Amino acid sequence: MFFANSRRDELRRGYVEAWRRKLNGLPLTPLDAQIAAVVAMHPEYHALLESPDAEAADYSVEAGRINPFLHMGLHLAVREQVGTRRPAGIEVVHLRLSRKLGDVHQAEHRMIDVLAETLWEAQRAGRAPDEQRYLERLQGL
Repeated sequence: MFFANSRRDELRRGYVEAWRRKLNGLPLTPLDAQIAAVVAMHPEYHALLESPDAEAADYSVEAGRINPFLHMGLHLAVREQVGTRRPAGIEVVHLRLSRKLGDVHQAEHRMIDVLAETLWEAQRAGRAPDEQRYLERLQGL
């Protein structure tokens, strides 16, 4: 348990630090720049990330709280998939959906919903995510 919380806090600290560096005009690593771009799209999380308690907050599904770090992490995951074109064809889905909705952010939200469902199903079944099924679901958006 201690390790899990330590790792969680370390990941959250990365978001906090990337945003702090962006706000202060400091140099950003490529990963920091990606994180800061996602954070910038979510003004509802800015105060949280600027709070001294950002890393320690508890976000439980049972309490109906959305975990902003998970949400932003899923944005980063979708962007990584699009950038690496894995699964093959995801970049076409991203472009088509972005054009259809007229908003990249909203397109990513739709894609994130599918990614989260795919990951949840894989975890529940104790197997790797079904990449082909994931792409098929994305293509249906």
